[in-house]
Amino acid sequence: MHCFAIDFKTFFSYLLPIFFISLSEDYMSPQVNANQGFLDKYFSLSAKGTTIKTEIIAGLTTFVAMAYIIFLNPSILKEAGIPYEAAVAATIWTAGICTLAMGIFANLPVAVAPGMGINTFFTFYVCGTLGLPWQTALGAVFVSGIIFLLLTITKLRRLIIDSVPMSLKSAVVVGIGMFIAFVGLQESGLVVDNGSTLVTLGSLKSPTTLLSTAGILIIGMLLALSVKGAILIGILVVTIIGMIMGITPAPTSLSSVISFDLPAFSETFLAMDIMGAISYGLITVIFTFTIVELFDNIGTLIGVSRAANLMDENGKIENIDKALLTDSIGTMFSAVMGTCTVTSYVESTAGANAGGRTGLTAVVVGVCFILAIVLAPLASLVPTFATAPALIIVGAMMMKNITYINFSDYTDSIPAFLTVIMMPLSYSITSGFGFGFTSYCILKCICGKYKEITPVMLGVTIIFMISFALH
Repeated sequence: MHCFAIDFKTFFSYLLPIFFISLSEDYMSPQVNANQGFLDKYFSLSAKGTTIKTEIIAGLTTFVAMAYIIFLNPSILKEAGIPYEAAVAATIWTAGICTLAMGIFANLPVAVAPGMGINTFFTFYVCGTLGLPWQTALGAVFVSGIIFLLLTITKLRRLIIDSVPMSLKSAVVVGIGMFIAFVGLQESGLVVDNGSTLVTLGSLKSPTTLLSTAGILIIGMLLALSVKGAILIGILVVTIIGMIMGITPAPTSLSSVISFDLPAFSETFLAMDIMGAISYGLITVIFTFTIVELFDNIGTLIGVSRAANLMDENGKIENIDKALLTDSIGTMFSAVMGTCTVTSYVESTAGANAGGRTGLTAVVVGVCFILAIVLAPLASLVPTFATAPALIIVGAMMMKNITYINFSDYTDSIPAFLTVIMMPLSYSITSGFGFGFTSYCILKCICGKYKEITPVMLGVTIIFMISFALH
């Protein structure tokens, strides 16, 4: 591990001078011929109508918008049994390095980090419902990364994406949002167990539940006012209020908030159990990791590319193959480090709307993530009732994809509905997929619309039918 740290020290010795020099007034001045600069030449800044200053501001905007992942992802993964400190370190290093790779290799203003939604599937289904060790779940993530890589190299990844109808693609995103929100509602105490009705409203007299409810309103208000970093601010505000009220421990010294001793990820580094994942026969789990990542990533790339004007009139995204390749390798790297599957973050659109047009934006985000390692102790002070509102809000934000579902055709809308509703109620993203895909193919066949079923969809349905039969 010591040599690993030395490598990063060497890396920073080259990268940070470039980063801070670029902040100087003279270097960013319009009078300077940017075409002579290395950064302009490498990232094609002038060609894309942007400047170093704009890219840095865009990168900082994206980072602030998605920095909540530093607190939220470890709090979810610890429920799977992953050591908290190691989860924090794995989250930060994975987000930082993969985002740097996206910026340097694919030259896109897209930030990459462990995915929300897929981390709840990892924790509450794979490790919770199935009861598998987190090492085995990481093995499944690594195998899915290999599949991503093969699908990307052979161009099958694009074929799969194009073969699934838009209604089901949208339903998958909405269903995962519902699942995330349901988990957040449980962790906040707003929804609790009930012997007669399975679930019911929790006690609003509980201080932690009231604080979670306040967190939802705070984040919602900040989002409505277009405040950058609304989710992160909401988490921190609720945490501070909880400390003032004595509900959660407050920091007792500077070292409990900031530490220059890097948190160790030795407990999770290369801890994945690949053979365990294969021997358990986790076909549907690996399949779900693969499919969720496929749709989530391509949807984000489309959204960010549109915002950054990097999509042509035919809908083709610049450097899409490099982006998909980076994402595939990033998935394997995330398993090696000890966290769930990485994905492109929709918060990247915040940076794109701030003017980010090139990979320099992503490089800034990556550097910010890695520098945030000194704040890792702060993550342990953030309680569950403070992160629960973020889960609920993220779920709400994913609901916007429901507008892409074709409700005028019942052979589209019913499978989409089953996909959405079965994910939270069965507490299984896989079940949601299965009900949606299977009902889609059956209804299309019954109604004489079998021509709308692609071979890929048919293959997916057969896999799910076999899975249900063996359940």
